[in-house]
Amino acid sequence: MLTERSRVSLYERTTNKEVSFMARQNPLELLSSGKALWNTWRRDHPDVQAVEPDLHGADLHGADLRGMDLHGADLTEANLQEADLYGADLREADLRNANLRSANLSGANLLKARLHRADLGNANLCRTNLKEADLSEADLRGADLDGAILGKAKLDKTNLSRVDLSGADLSKADLRGADLDGAILGKTILDEAHISKADLSEADRNTRLKAKERRPESTTIQDGHAA
Repeated sequence: MLTERSRVSLYERTTNKEVSFMARQNPLELLSSGKALWNTWRRDHPDVQAVEPDLHGADLHGADLRGMDLHGADLTEANLQEADLYGADLREADLRNANLRSANLSGANLLKARLHRADLGNANLCRTNLKEADLSEADLRGADLDGAILGKAKLDKTNLSRVDLSGADLSKADLRGADLDGAILGKTILDEAHISKADLSEADRNTRLKAKERRPESTTIQDGHAA
């Protein structure tokens, strides 16, 4: 019969073995092991690898990453096409040049994420937090941004052609040089947004959009008409 001391000793040996095992694994292998193990590793092992996991160029096509803790991760040039990232934590993640075509990012947190030149074509970004994210030169054609939060986001030279931005919050966003050709801007919030040199030539083609460059007052587009 095990004594209390024996049980504690056995638990410590087992825990140490698990810690040693996890320390030897590379981030991609741990990520493939599932949400529970991955999130535990990130929480319990605050070394460089756990703080900033190196997933550069990882092939995660169609992966189930719902609710994963990926904040601060290096996902540059990663293949996340059709990946399910519903509710994932991607705060300050580096997703430059990543392939996120048709990915599900609904409800995900991408606060201050770096998405320069990322491909987000046809991605689900409903209610996604993209506040202060860098989306410069990213391709968002066909993406669903219903209810997305893009306050102070960097969207210069971003391709938003024919994107439905109805209800999206673009307060203080930088849209200089963005392609908004044919975009739907009904009820879009553009408080103090920078829109100089943005292509609005055919935005809301069925209405007359009269947006000014960085209005000091609130600028909410109601049913396609500037406030």
